[in-house]
Amino acid sequence: MTNEPLDLDRHRGMSAQKAVDLRRALAETESHARELRERQAVLEQHLLANAAESWPEAAAKARYLLNIYAASLAEQDTRHRELIAAVLADFSRLTGES
Repeated sequence: MTNEPLDLDRHRGMSAQKAVDLRRALAETESHARELRERQAVLEQHLLANAAESWPEAAAKARYLLNIYAASLAEQDTRHRELIAAVLADFSRLTGES
């Protein structure tokens, strides 16, 4: 007996290795998505708990919501996408951001 770990990946066939790689990638993607949802929940709780103290802070909150809304739009909904882009450009211009 040896204390060295056995590399099982080396003993799998190509299709089995591809299946393992796919399962690992899926598990990693799900983990990242879960972490993102948790971070978003923390951010949203912070946005709810703290009132904006200036117009730039209020614009930042509105920018966050508009980006969420834009992500849910159908690709064909160009009118709303253009409107959102115009509002975000206005926020940037009025708050002095580039």
